[in-house]
Amino acid sequence: MRLRIGNHRLNIAMNHTKLLLPILSPLIAIASALLVGAILILLAGANPIAAYTALFQESLSTYFGFGNTLTKMTPLLFTSLGVLVALRAGQFNIGGEGQIYLGALGSTLIGLYLQGLPALIHVPLALLAGFFFGAIWGWIPGYLKAVRGVNEVITTLLLNYIAINLVSYLVQNPLKAPAAPSPYSPLIAKSAQLPIILPQSLAHAGILLALIAAGILWVLLVRSPLGYQISAVGFNSIAARYAGISVERTIMLVMALAGGLAGLAGASEVMGLKYRLFEQVSPGYGFDAIAIAFLSRGSVFGVVLTSLFFAALRSGANVMQRSAGVPITVVYAIQGLTVLFIAIALAFERK
Repeated sequence: MRLRIGNHRLNIAMNHTKLLLPILSPLIAIASALLVGAILILLAGANPIAAYTALFQESLSTYFGFGNTLTKMTPLLFTSLGVLVALRAGQFNIGGEGQIYLGALGSTLIGLYLQGLPALIHVPLALLAGFFFGAIWGWIPGYLKAVRGVNEVITTLLLNYIAINLVSYLVQNPLKAPAAPSPYSPLIAKSAQLPIILPQSLAHAGILLALIAAGILWVLLVRSPLGYQISAVGFNSIAARYAGISVERTIMLVMALAGGLAGLAGASEVMGLKYRLFEQVSPGYGFDAIAIAFLSRGSVFGVVLTSLFFAALRSGANVMQRSAGVPITVVYAIQGLTVLFIAIALAFERK
């Protein structure tokens, strides 16, 4: 009898542990990365407490710093959601960077060549174009994977370079603004620009759209039949096929949705921040999004929080460098260490 009670308590404890691990693992990974980052700061001859205080105080507690954090969070959140939805179907979308560039291109074309429209029509059209261009760029590797069996990691990665060089060619030639000192397009129409939500800051309505997209995606994945199909394909595509689910169609749909979300990231950068297409649209948001999606452990809410954390790191990096004398590269090291520690946590869980 005592043995049975002991086993019952052990099972309860193990179940609680399994529930807590997805929450605790990212927190432990972040804390470990910050601890190792503190060692790097010490080696650089600076005070870790002063450096982290400057970093997070500037990015989260000041008006302009928080506005800058929200601005950087917008493309990170959009693109991370795209990586997340692909992961739910067992697909690895490494092409977020290229999809950002294509989305930026689509919204720029609508902003430049459709004139005289009211903002109520122009803004949704430009966003739709950004989503559509990104979706096409995501659908291509989805089609190649579903129909031809080509590994999506390779195709999405290679499509990044095509997209980046395509945008580079366009802003240096047909889309280049007259007399521009460097490669960029003319300004898009004011009616295609996203409004600022925090006056005298960079924060624009793109962050609200990204949060809405996160809510819609949560409903889609958790509360809809399509979400069940996506999860079923991700868990076991063979069993999903026996259950009557079209695995090929699901993969193409998921990759198109992933590309469309990343395309909205590019559209928001053009429409809410830069108002024109630059040769370097993204400073690597597409690659940060991969880390964010893995760190969130498949949770939409986790993606929102982790995007905020990564955006805070990017936002406060320059202030940390100026006030504490810490190189910006330490911030990128912290991001990389976070991914490393979450990978270690996943390995322990599987063991």
